[in-house]
Amino acid sequence: MFYQAVLQTKPSLDVPGMTEFRMGKGLVLGLMPISGIKRLLGDEVIQGYESTNPQVELYFVVDDARGYLSRAIQSGAKPLVDVVVQDWGDRVGYCLDPDNHVLAFAEAPKSLKRSEG
Repeated sequence: MFYQAVLQTKPSLDVPGMTEFRMGKGLVLGLMPISGIKRLLGDEVIQGYESTNPQVELYFVVDDARGYLSRAIQSGAKPLVDVVVQDWGDRVGYCLDPDNHVLAFAEAPKSLKRSEG
């Protein structure tokens, strides 16, 4: 599974139609295929959701942005931008996951380390 390889952790829930990863205090990354979302919410609620354009950006603050970006690409992600310092100070690399969602792997400057949850 793509996210298991990239995040190097096993899902906390992995059943047909739903996979979850506990990311920190109070944060869960829930992954559900479009067919499951349609079944849950109904076709009319998510009309147009199946676009090939990016739907969401997942911004992961990690200790090794280059390592995470490399694992993502090796696991099938499409590279977008290599890890560089952005104008807000984070070192960030970008790619598209297999469902065309933008993934950002960022290292905050040591002086701005974010706290979990």
